[in-house]
Amino acid sequence: MPISLTRHLASLLLALVLAPALCQANEPTLQSNIEQVLAEEGLIGISWALLDRNDEVTLEVMLGAAGLRDNASGAPFTTDTRFHVGSIAKSLLATGVLRLATTGAIDLYAPVNRYLPDLPINNAWQNETPVTVRHLLDHTSGLDDTRLWQMFSERPEPDTPLAAAFPEPEALLRIRVRPGSRFSYSNMGYTLLGMIIEAVTGERYETWLDRQLLPPLSMHDSTFLFTTQEGDSADPTLAWGHVDDGSRYASSPVFLRPAGQFTTTAGDLARYMQFLLGDGVIEGRTFIDETLMLARGRPSTTQAAQAGLDAGYGLGLARRDRHGVVGYCHGGDVVGFVAMLCLFPDERKGFAYSINTDSETADYERIDGVLIDALQIIEAAPPPSAEAAADAGEWAGHYVLSPSRFETFAWLDTVFGSIRILEKGGAFTMSSLQRSDRQLRPLGGYLFAANDRRTASHVFMRGEEGEYLVSDGFNTFRKVPTGYLAAHWVSVSLGAVGFIWLFVTGIVSLVRYRAVALHRPETPAWIALLLLFVPVPLFMTQSFMAMGDLTLASGALAAVTLLLPVGMALTILRIAKQSDRSRTTLLHGLAAAFVLQSCAVVATAGLLPLRLWS
Repeated sequence: MPISLTRHLASLLLALVLAPALCQANEPTLQSNIEQVLAEEGLIGISWALLDRNDEVTLEVMLGAAGLRDNASGAPFTTDTRFHVGSIAKSLLATGVLRLATTGAIDLYAPVNRYLPDLPINNAWQNETPVTVRHLLDHTSGLDDTRLWQMFSERPEPDTPLAAAFPEPEALLRIRVRPGSRFSYSNMGYTLLGMIIEAVTGERYETWLDRQLLPPLSMHDSTFLFTTQEGDSADPTLAWGHVDDGSRYASSPVFLRPAGQFTTTAGDLARYMQFLLGDGVIEGRTFIDETLMLARGRPSTTQAAQAGLDAGYGLGLARRDRHGVVGYCHGGDVVGFVAMLCLFPDERKGFAYSINTDSETADYERIDGVLIDALQIIEAAPPPSAEAAADAGEWAGHYVLSPSRFETFAWLDTVFGSIRILEKGGAFTMSSLQRSDRQLRPLGGYLFAANDRRTASHVFMRGEEGEYLVSDGFNTFRKVPTGYLAAHWVSVSLGAVGFIWLFVTGIVSLVRYRAVALHRPETPAWIALLLLFVPVPLFMTQSFMAMGDLTLASGALAAVTLLLPVGMALTILRIAKQSDRSRTTLLHGLAAAFVLQSCAVVATAGLLPLRLWS
């Protein structure tokens, strides 16, 4: 046989043998998919853990990492790199509370004041429905989430007493809805849980959890204690946090640290997921009661749950319907980091990750989707459509959050966070300013599934006083008259028109009249508007973590927002004193009145003057 022919046949045979392997190598891998998302979303680095069922007994753990743990030095993110996970700490702290409940040290249904008698809670329903430990665990206490200074302040130290987060408990710990009735995420509530652990155990919650919770879970590379990336006590294995522009941020202590302070690794998160997928038994000993393990991620007392909606939160986990699959999850974000943990108990699978980039624009859901695809999670079977209740059309109308997550900014939620339910021919649509319209598919009675969800996602309800409510298990909206919202929108619109008019005409006046411009009637209003820009460079030169402190920047912000209505009033008074007023002058007065009425509305909402430290 000619040598050339032999070589061709050999090459053909080799190609046939290698073809499957070459095809497999050319297919996108999990690593390459993750790296692609990091590059496209502008994310610095990530470490992840996958948990997959190997057989009926064992679980396979797969760890991975991509990108950088330090953008400045170029150090790579590895599976041994430690990182922060933000509010995933709540799931672990809840596990510690459940351990104490299993041993009988804590009664989940006992009032909080049994353990914290010196910390008054302002609860209008105290006699019939006191706030319990279970309410805190489920975010159904009715507490506010947080104040800005409780999370962004340079005042706290790593060992600052937790009680320092509540200097005025009567004002801060005000219950806004009947405890147990509605979900409302609360970092304050989980800080109270940390205080309860301390009251029961007699030691710092971090120390007790590090000693009594993490070792049994084999989480030896994790800690509840404060860790940071710089200073004398810096952890050299800890990834740096980053923001949108790639700048690094070192971790700082916060007042509400039980709600989000936890350092771990991908391997330790995998071990935690293994425990969560079990029955609560460790080495043949009940560590957490099995009934409590089964209740995690399953709401029970809320109005939405009692109306038949499964979506919601329970004992440190949330039921999450995304990407066509249903899991039990907890997300987390802290300055510089965004993290997620999700479990799929029926398939005994799960994933967890932490990304060391806190971005305002990145789509982190893409990472979730890549990991779900890698685990080959079975998509949820959507329930069949069924006719809605005969009176479901009565829920058509406008709704506002009840309660708002952040009470301080409830007015902003009213103006920009409202929703509208439309009903036409038995078809329901939910619209809002913040996202595209969602179609609500009726599942029978008052249950509905949004077009981007596979299972029941919304429920129509009536409140204690007969009010119309809509809930997705995590937010409850109360129906309000259209005129109520219209008044808010008109107020904001008029204020914006007045602001623009006065700002532009003020510049024109300065150019036209120059030296005598200060004597013009519109000048006080224009100066008041200009002063609003004074705090901007001051904030840019201070630490992000000082946002909630009384600093030169925040003090200036309070001062200029207080002077805003003063400037408008002075312009109106100047115009009123003029005997010969031109049409333009009258327009100046009208614009100032527009801004002034907006100031009055915002002041009534508690946002004027704007004091970030209170």
